[in-house]
Amino acid sequence: MDFLIVLLCALGGLAIARFGAPVFGLVDKPDARKTHEGHIPLVGGISLWVAMSALQFINPGWLPHQSEFWFCISMLLIIGVLDDRFNLPVLPRVVAQAIAAVIMMRSGLWLDSLGEIIPGYVVTLGVIGYLLTLIAIWASINAFNMIDGIDGLLGAISCVTFGALGLLFYLHDNSGAWQWCLALVLSILPYMAANLGFFGGSKRKVFMGDAGSTVIGFAAIWLLVVATQSDDAVVAPVTALWLIALPLTDLCAVSLRRILSGASPFRPDRGHIHHIVMKCGFSHRQTLLILLGVAILCAAVGVLFDHARLPESMSLLAFLVVFMTWLLFSIRVYRR
Repeated sequence: MDFLIVLLCALGGLAIARFGAPVFGLVDKPDARKTHEGHIPLVGGISLWVAMSALQFINPGWLPHQSEFWFCISMLLIIGVLDDRFNLPVLPRVVAQAIAAVIMMRSGLWLDSLGEIIPGYVVTLGVIGYLLTLIAIWASINAFNMIDGIDGLLGAISCVTFGALGLLFYLHDNSGAWQWCLALVLSILPYMAANLGFFGGSKRKVFMGDAGSTVIGFAAIWLLVVATQSDDAVVAPVTALWLIALPLTDLCAVSLRRILSGASPFRPDRGHIHHIVMKCGFSHRQTLLILLGVAILCAAVGVLFDHARLPESMSLLAFLVVFMTWLLFSIRVYRR
């Protein structure tokens, strides 16, 4: 019943927000980089927040420090909506993310250990862990924002991340956390259906907007820290890399390529992972399916590595091989 309420709230929130978006100017307009037709409502994040708010009211104890989490996503959503509407400067967004990071760390959720990535030695971070937590929050938010480049991709990749996390929590008997992850997946599905045109084609299409990608990115890093660092930790820290492998690899590869070419790492271009795949001759829908398959494969590798209790150093080495392979391939294709 709880899951049905979450799904219905996501649907209802999406319908109401989509209707009101043009009134408030909360729409995405075509420009030189955006080739979609018409003004598309930026309301996916609002739909997600409505569902999460309903869950906060129904079951406030499923997730550790759930009240603090809900406050953070509410604050980030408000700043994100204002950014989608008025194109805010960087400072307000950075400040909001820093405040969310402080609240998260004061709740006891921060990067304290990298695990046994050096055989026989657990790498602990001490005070530097607070700085790395702030960087990780920024990276997660921007990684999920950057992956939102073609229809369905952000929603699909998010569902893979939250689904894999839910499976790991379930396998380790953390009932509240896996149910929260499932609720997140259900909250995203109505947006995905509308984004892909299943609710009446392009006339009822919606986008997630920066507000939505910010909330998703923050939810991902919060749950990953719960899964790897807290008293409820269930997996090795290196496993988290596999669960967000696609957005994380894209963020790092794009930033490194821009820096190596003498450009700003924040300068927009068409060199993201979905652009690279499409440059190889695949359509938007084929690219979505390919990247969804890759994300599922990476998450499965992470789950299997952890379930088989293979050395964390081996898991990290395998991830770095995958990352370097993609980095070299993407640079080659982009230059062509």
